[in-house]
Amino acid sequence: MKTLKDAKVGQSYTVVKLHGEGAVRRRIMDMGITKNVEVFIRKVAPLGDPIEINIRGYELSLRRSDAEMIEVY
Repeated sequence: MKTLKDAKVGQSYTVVKLHGEGAVRRRIMDMGITKNVEVFIRKVAPLGDPIEINIRGYELSLRRSDAEMIEVY
């Protein structure tokens, strides 16, 4: 299982599954991160948090703890 937390900068991935439940899962889905959507890893902050991604035509910054709940391939 590979998550966005482990993803490499400059690579594109497809979301396979969202882990987590309740309000956290809903917040991730509200940001546009859903199953089968393509995600491009733009950059990672020097200390590793946050991660900046391109998704559905816009840029989004995610905490590492949220990125850990997003399974990709």
